[in-house]
Amino acid sequence: MVKVQTYSVDKTALLEQHTVLVKRIAYHLLARLPASVIVDDLIQSGMIGLLEAANNFDNSKGASFETFAGIRIRGAMLDEIRRGDWVPRSVHKNSRLISGAIKSLEAEHGRDVSDSEVADKLAISINDYHQMLNEVSAGKILGIEDLGVSEDVLDVSQQLEQDEPYLEIERDIFKKALAECISSLPEREALVLSLYYDEELNLREIGQVLDVSESRVSQIHSQAMHRLKARMQSWQS
Repeated sequence: MVKVQTYSVDKTALLEQHTVLVKRIAYHLLARLPASVIVDDLIQSGMIGLLEAANNFDNSKGASFETFAGIRIRGAMLDEIRRGDWVPRSVHKNSRLISGAIKSLEAEHGRDVSDSEVADKLAISINDYHQMLNEVSAGKILGIEDLGVSEDVLDVSQQLEQDEPYLEIERDIFKKALAECISSLPEREALVLSLYYDEELNLREIGQVLDVSESRVSQIHSQAMHRLKARMQSWQS
């Protein structure tokens, strides 16, 4: 009985301590979501993810709770967003068109292709292409999971639930392939991804670093992710 009571107190403290993590992840996601998405909804779903993390965490496996909880929190928020079904079909279609155009052009030319070349391939103006990038970026979260492998595969905490050796092998191979693809991106695209995912700056802050508008950062980020998606197509099922 004493052990149960102690665990309950510890879990409550754990939840209170990491509430700020839920809010940080929520606002980080919100920075590139449509205005229709309410931050309180993200926080609410994130708290459910945090509770699940607290219930399932096993500190004997070697991963930190913050790492484990971060994955569960973000996953719960993404699930809630996807259940909302607010993404028009045209957004998914345009996303596929952009990735397909980039893949085709890079295979043809053997190099990075520019915005204008992709726009020409799609038979639209450069302004229309940039607008398409903005709409896709606002309408759909493009992340690691969109490259063909669950984001959880990239983190050691995946082993908390499954210990199959092939998962660790797959994770390492994927990480190496992804790192190589990112390093091969045009310099500005690679920098935007680094500032967004590694430094956790939002689009406005990245715009200040690069001295461009927030809208332009959104376009660069969207094109970078579509370029990665095209180059990592062999990982997509």
